[in-house]
Amino acid sequence: MSRTVYVNGSYVPEPEAQISIFDRGFLFGDSIYEVSAVIGGNLIDNDLHLDRLERSLRELDIPMPVSRDDIVAMQKTLIARNEIDEGLVYLQVTRGSEDRNFDYSDTLKPNLVAFTQKKKLQNTAAHKDGIKVALVDDIRWDRRDIKTTMLLAQVQAKRQAKASGCIEAWMVQDGFITEGASSTVFIITQDGKIVTRPNSRVTLPGCTRLAVLRAAAAHDLQIEERLFTADEAYLAREAFLTSASSFVTPVVEIAGHRIGDGKPGPITRRVQQIYLELALKQSAA
Repeated sequence: MSRTVYVNGSYVPEPEAQISIFDRGFLFGDSIYEVSAVIGGNLIDNDLHLDRLERSLRELDIPMPVSRDDIVAMQKTLIARNEIDEGLVYLQVTRGSEDRNFDYSDTLKPNLVAFTQKKKLQNTAAHKDGIKVALVDDIRWDRRDIKTTMLLAQVQAKRQAKASGCIEAWMVQDGFITEGASSTVFIITQDGKIVTRPNSRVTLPGCTRLAVLRAAAAHDLQIEERLFTADEAYLAREAFLTSASSFVTPVVEIAGHRIGDGKPGPITRRVQQIYLELALKQSAA
């Protein structure tokens, strides 16, 4: 059976989904996307993702295509129709469709599409054993705080990581690690502080990052938001990354440098536990 997807107010079988070749998301990457996790058929951290969706749209002066309540209803309908117990719901809002021109009409109507993916999100091999990450130059544009579909640099970073036997790429600019190709970066110092880069225009304000920081603070874990270099990351006691599609994933090697004893550490395990408990609580609500 094919998936049911959503296109501008209609639920259609995946093979029948259509959008204009003159859509500005296709032509220019003039579009925003979001992805929310699903556990037990329920959305995780969805309010945070919709907050970020609205912010990104405001930054690009793209109107919300439908109300927030309508988006949530649509997400839940897709989850039900596609029988998603565990997985992801993707949303994409483009500025709209019209004949190709760098400038655009002020009255252009945005396009909204959405789809689901079934995916195991809990107790994966990566969660249990940790992953290796590569380091690559950060060559993206300056407004990385806006979650656009302009992801070619991240695609190339992922391919470079894969070629070196890694799962993820962490990007570096001016000697400092910015973020992962599809994740937020954390290290844990030798004295037990959880360190992550503060939000700014050069990184995406991660929703799972925010949920993890709130949960960690509530459990009296030490948190420090600041820049850090690759050399400091090599010397970290532990490291991990976060994202909606991978939750809290231990990192055991960075660019060939083993982190700690090469196994997920106790603080990372604690953060994993805290966040999973929070997610399961949401799924049971």
